[in-house]
Amino acid sequence: MTDPELPLPSSEQPAQHSLVWLVAAAGVTVLLWQFPWGNYILYPFTILATWFHEMGHGLTALLLGGDFHRLEIYSNGSGLAFHSGQLFLGPVGRALVAAGGPMGPPIAGAIFILASRRQGTARLGLLFLGSLLLLSAVIWVRSGFGLLFVPALGIGILALGLWASSWVRGFAIQFLGVQACVSTYRQLDYLFTATAVINGQVIHSDSSQIAQNLLLPYWFWGGLMAVSSLVLLMTSLQMTYRD
Repeated sequence: MTDPELPLPSSEQPAQHSLVWLVAAAGVTVLLWQFPWGNYILYPFTILATWFHEMGHGLTALLLGGDFHRLEIYSNGSGLAFHSGQLFLGPVGRALVAAGGPMGPPIAGAIFILASRRQGTARLGLLFLGSLLLLSAVIWVRSGFGLLFVPALGIGILALGLWASSWVRGFAIQFLGVQACVSTYRQLDYLFTATAVINGQVIHSDSSQIAQNLLLPYWFWGGLMAVSSLVLLMTSLQMTYRD
C-alpha cells in the first residue's frame, strides 16, 4: 500500500508541462475576467471566485471575534458577506476583515497548490474544499441562486477527491488553488476604486475600507493586495515544481 504521506511516485508526479498549463490558465482567466462577457465564459469559476472572496470576509470576521450572518451570491457573479460584532484589534481588525476578501483566497489557494505535492494532502484538500462549499450552503448562503450553485460545486469537487485518480486529484487541487489565487483579479479595477455597486447598493470597496481604518490611500492597498496575490501564486507553484 502506498503511504499517503509520501511524495507522489515519479510516474504519478504531474508532468512538467502541467505548470505551463496552470500558468497559462491563470493568465487567460485574469484576461477574460476583464471583459463583461468573460464572466460568462468562465461562469463556474466566476461564481467560485465570488464564493472565495465573500467567505474570506466572513471567516476573517469570525476569527477576529465577530459574527458571520450570511452570504449572498447572485447570478451576475456578484456577492455580499454580512457580518457584525466587535472585532479584536479594533481598526486593524476591521481592515483585516476588508482584506480577507481579496487576500483570504490567495492564501488558501497557495496552501492548496502546496498540498498537491503529496497524494494524501491533495485528496484531503479536495475533500476539505468540497465539504466547506456544502457546509457554507447550510450555514451561511442565503440567496436562492447561491443555494443551487454552491452545493453543486461542492459535490463536484468532493467527487474528484473521492473517485479521481491520484494524478487528476493533484492537478485538480492545483488548478483550484490557482483559481483561488487569481480570484483577486476577477475585477481588477475594484482594487483601485473607492466605491462599487453590488446588487443595487453603493458600498465602499475593500481597498477603501482598509484605507479608512489604516494609513495610506486606497489605491496603495489595492496595489499591495494585487502584488501579494501574484507573489503567493508564483511562490507556491515554484515550491511545488522545484524538484
